[in-house]
Amino acid sequence: MRRVVFNQKGGVGKSTITCNLAAIGAQQGHRTLVVDLDSQGNTTHYLMGQAAAEGLGAGAAEFFEQTLKFSVRPPATTDFIVATPWENLSLMPASIHLDELHGKLESRYKIYKLRDALAELADEFDDIWIDTPPALNFYTRSALIAAERCLIPFDCDDFSRRALYGLMETVQEIRADHNDGLEVEGIVVNQFQPRASLPQRTVQELIDEGLPVLQPYLSASVKIKESHEQAKPMVHLDARHKLTQEFVALHAALAA
Repeated sequence: MRRVVFNQKGGVGKSTITCNLAAIGAQQGHRTLVVDLDSQGNTTHYLMGQAAAEGLGAGAAEFFEQTLKFSVRPPATTDFIVATPWENLSLMPASIHLDELHGKLESRYKIYKLRDALAELADEFDDIWIDTPPALNFYTRSALIAAERCLIPFDCDDFSRRALYGLMETVQEIRADHNDGLEVEGIVVNQFQPRASLPQRTVQELIDEGLPVLQPYLSASVKIKESHEQAKPMVHLDARHKLTQEFVALHAALAA
């Protein structure tokens, strides 16, 4: 299964959701790949820690760069993938060089290259998770074209709700024009505060409108900051924590 975590708004938890769900699948024995397409590299740093700062070699930028050149024997997609410290979990890391390539890739219409590359990995990985930048750009569109399912993080405020309808329309447009197999798997409610009235009301309104809101909701917790700081997904940092159990339950709901 190839999933993309997509939202044009920054700070809604794309990297956190991607890494934690992928880490749970890997721990359960699924051969899992995470593709980081955000030049900020939050997912890359989350999964690799200090090694990300020291340099990881070839990654997503190098993969896209080689698509701009013709080669009789192009490198294998696996050449751009590195192992993480966690068993069964691999990564195609991001770097700031993604920004430098963006214009060339768009003008040369390389929008299907990621889809073709990930399709070639069907025998290598059971699950592929794609983290996207906070923008509707070449990399985001490439991810939506490459994926089978789309998860939309939602952080329970009015700005996010207003943006949500546009996000759904974007997915439908990509589906109509480029990827008829793409489906919105659901809206992931993140940073949920059950004792506050606004988040409860906002989420209930989405449900009443018939939007595919997934359960359980992911609680707001300072523990996730510790998880980021230590570069350990929650399942490896504190398997018994409430938020970890919510991630596990969400992963199970997606796998059902």
